Amino acid sequence: MKTLDHIPTGKFKRSGKLIKTGVKVGGNYLKYYGSKLTQGEKAAREKLDEDNARDVYDSLKELKGSALKVAQMLSMEKDIMPEAFVDRFSLAQFSVPPLSGALVRRNFRRELGENPEEIFDEFSIEAVNAATIGQVHKAKKDGKELAVKIQYPGVRDSISNDLKMVKPVAMKMFNIRKEGSEQYFEEVESKLIEETDYNLELKRSREFVADCAHLRNVKFPEYYPEFSSEKIITMDWMAGLHFSEFVDRGFSSETGQKLSQTLWDFYMYQFRELKKLHADPHPGNFLVDKDHNLLVIDFGCIKEIPRSFYKPYLELISAKSLEDPVFFEKNLYDLEFLKQEDSEETKEFFTALLREILELLTRPLRAEYFDFSDEDFFQKISTLGQQYADLSRKRKIDTNRGSKHFVYVNRTFMGLYNLMKMLHSENIEINRYKKFVQK
Repeated sequence: MKTLDHIPTGKFKRSGKLIKTGVKVGGNYLKYYGSKLTQGEKAAREKLDEDNARDVYDSLKELKGSALKVAQMLSMEKDIMPEAFVDRFSLAQFSVPPLSGALVRRNFRRELGENPEEIFDEFSIEAVNAATIGQVHKAKKDGKELAVKIQYPGVRDSISNDLKMVKPVAMKMFNIRKEGSEQYFEEVESKLIEETDYNLELKRSREFVADCAHLRNVKFPEYYPEFSSEKIITMDWMAGLHFSEFVDRGFSSETGQKLSQTLWDFYMYQFRELKKLHADPHPGNFLVDKDHNLLVIDFGCIKEIPRSFYKPYLELISAKSLEDPVFFEKNLYDLEFLKQEDSEETKEFFTALLREILELLTRPLRAEYFDFSDEDFFQKISTLGQQYADLSRKRKIDTNRGSKHFVYVNRTFMGLYNLMKMLHSENIEINRYKKFVQK
């Protein structure tokens, strides 16, 4: 694979890269309008999506950082993104051009004062995995196999400007209005900044491992502060298949059931007991070992859930709330879905629609057992999401609704649901996490 000797870090260089991409996208639309006449609307649209997905992704993968991270996040939105974009942007999960050896050594000297070959007994200068914010190298020290994650240069400094560049696209895609949108983009920006602080990731990783080490069939690496810094983090090398690769190879129903229940227990224990979430549940952050244990290899994105959100959220999705209009409306106000200035018509519209959406999306959390292989469940989510967007657009109603904490809580649960679906999860015991609660 081609390696990169340089990543654009300045505002104007990064903006210029996207401007060039915009020119390509404009050209793709010109071809699309001509193709409609000869190939028909459907074929022309599919070709347009493929061309645009390729050109946008090719630009973002060279920029890396938060611009590419947004592409990765969008690749998980399978129900709202064209298939061509999902397929292309999914590559951002663990397959992008890595840094060259010269750039790797330069980063090591800047962070740890020495070349990697002087620190470790063995070090592979070729990355084994290159993703959105950093890339991973294999190393050895005192007989231990290690994974060394190195952050790309300039990632933190470019976050604010990158988000400004992609903000107009995101607002159009998700029907977000400018007024009141700042809190959501600030939430995303704060999380991206946290992901670039490997000292914080090291601390949180070790805390998560300590809190969850007793869970069944899930394993974590050990971390090494002496070989880590703000932009380098060293941990145990975990041997296994990437989650997506494991799924593609096929597995027995027993194995799928074991992994599904493990994954669900892991997330329910976090949410219910720790009041925080591993908020980046894409396949690239998980491995499956030869004994079919779940290996969790990245804790860069952690969402801590404040009590001011957690309590009304649980109340909102309870059976009592969904059945009691007064209680339901109170929780909608508490979680910022309804606003005091709303007209009666707007309040009635959102109350009815949110009851339908929340009942569906949180149905697994109220069940005793749940079947995540049910295609009808996911089809209803897709249909309802589109219905929400269409109705809001037609009625010109402000869709900036809900606490900023929903950005990553919703992302986590939808990502988790997708992983469960990939494993054909059927008879999942929803509250089995209680068996692991330590007194």
